[in-house]
Amino acid sequence: MKALVFAAGFGERMRPLTEHTPKPLLEAGGKPLIVRHLEKLAAAGATDVVVNTSWLAPRFPQALGDGSRWGLRLHYSLEGEVPLETGGGMFHALPWLRGAGGGNDAFLAVNGDIHTEHDYAALPREPGGDAHLVLVDNPGHHPRGDFVLHPDGRVSDDGGERLTFAGIGMYRPSLFDDWHAVVAGSAGADADPPRFQLAPLLRAAMARGAVTGERHRGRWTDVGTPQRLADLDAALRDARRR
Repeated sequence: MKALVFAAGFGERMRPLTEHTPKPLLEAGGKPLIVRHLEKLAAAGATDVVVNTSWLAPRFPQALGDGSRWGLRLHYSLEGEVPLETGGGMFHALPWLRGAGGGNDAFLAVNGDIHTEHDYAALPREPGGDAHLVLVDNPGHHPRGDFVLHPDGRVSDDGGERLTFAGIGMYRPSLFDDWHAVVAGSAGADADPPRFQLAPLLRAAMARGAVTGERHRGRWTDVGTPQRLADLDAALRDARRR
């Protein structure tokens, strides 16, 4: 299995902590956030992991090396001074994620600035459609949620109780088959390399019934502010002492 860790953001809400350290390299419980993902990906059977980088990009290979300490092969997808956003970042990384043989095998992608107890090995290796998303109960800072999970496992943009996208999912390269038509007119869509959000592609796939999902009820934290990082750090240290 191949995987992508999103790590290219500026981390503006985390400043001053991110002035010299990219957000996924910030520590919680004595360990960088991204290292916890790499450990979980290795345990789930991942072999190759792409880390997309932009802000303070050299810090990642300095801290993580080639991934061999976790039994992984790390590839760094450098996006330049301006991040390509989630859709553009994933699209830019497709040559590594798709592999030499091409094809449409699914890969796992996770936001580098979250913490979760979700077992990545439990995700479907071959989702029925173009994507399979992990959703969580809406946190206080995002009460409106993102998508609707239906009893049959389909995910849609409306039609019921909205849950929050956890930043964890399995994706097929076919999600990008008609990407330019979907994001046409958005700023950055015609840049080289293109810069665009992933959400419009997911909504287009939902409209054709090609997105499934699951609800994770365990620990999950969007580490978006210094206070949330401090709270997570305290909780992990407390759990380790027990």
